[in-house]
This record gives sequence, C-alpha cells and structure tokens, in this order.
Amino acid sequence: MRKIIVSNYITLDGFFAGPNGEIDWFVWDDEMAKYSLNLVNTVGTILLGRVTYQLFADYWPSPSAIKEDPLIAPLMNNLPKIVFSKTLERVEWNNSRLVKEDIAQEISKLKQQPGKDMVIFGSGSIVSAFTRLGLIDEYRLIVNPVVLGNGKPLFKGINDRFNLKLLGTKAFSCGNVMLCYQPKENNL
Repeated sequence: MRKIIVSNYITLDGFFAGPNGEIDWFVWDDEMAKYSLNLVNTVGTILLGRVTYQLFADYWPSPSAIKEDPLIAPLMNNLPKIVFSKTLERVEWNNSRLVKEDIAQEISKLKQQPGKDMVIFGSGSIVSAFTRLGLIDEYRLIVNPVVLGNGKPLFKGINDRFNLKLLGTKAFSCGNVMLCYQPKENNL
C-alpha cells in the first residue's frame, strides 16, 4: 500500500511560510538539494493544494528552474501531480490532475494503486485537512534555524490532540534538523 508523506520546511516556531507566503527563510545548501533529489526520486506522485500548485507550475517548467535545478526540475515536471482545490477550474502543468471533492475517497483509491509513495510539499491547507482525516502516514518536518514570529502555521484548524511516534531524526550541516514521525494508532 502506498503511503502519503509530508515533507515540509518549517520554522522553529512552526510556520511553513511567512505571513504573505514567503519562503525566503529556507536554509538551503547542497546537502539539502541532495536530500530533495533523493526524496523526489523515491516518490511516484506529488500532492498539492492550489497555492503551492500555482507556485510550482510557474517555477518548475521555467528556464531558470531548469538551469538552477537541472536534476530536480525534470522530475518535478514529469511526475504525476494531483491538485486538491475547490476554486481552480483546470490544471495545465504537465501530468497534473484536479480533484475538487471527495478527498478521502480519492486518497483511499490512490493508496490502493501499485507504485511508489506520494508526497505533499508545502500545501498547509492540504496537510491540515489530510491530518484531520487521518490520511497522512509519515511527517518529515525539516526544522530550519529561523524564528519568524508570524506566518502560516503548518497545522491550522487541528482542534484535537494528535499524537505522533518518532521514527528518526537527521541533522544537516546547515543547521536544519529533520524530524520524522508517524501518527500513533490511537488518534482516530
């Protein structure tokens, strides 16, 4: 059965983006690029919300992305992408499909299909919605040594306790620390 993995950069105070969606605070170096390339090589589908989809669809097919990220860009452009949005009318980025309703049913079908795991990048609203529905199998939170004080929280609208089990940690030389968790079975 395929898993859904969240892989998100977050600040020490729990934000995945600044108040206006800024991600200029990401601590990035060659080691982080290697981690990202390895992750993208191990997944078969990217799951996105509207905002992240629009950012990615503007960036990854661009000549600058292909020049700056020549190993990751082709993977991002060619992997199947599923976009969860109630407001988008269509998606045009290569290998993208729009899902407007029945999130849980769609994810259930996707998990049953053969193939590699699925990953969510960014997309805080999708992370929160999927967390509430118990659809996420693994959280890979890359904590950056940054405090924003204000921004978009990764877990918004989670009103009940949600317990996690630590799977592992990894410290990167740039100061980022990846925390890997899975939900505990007693959450739902």
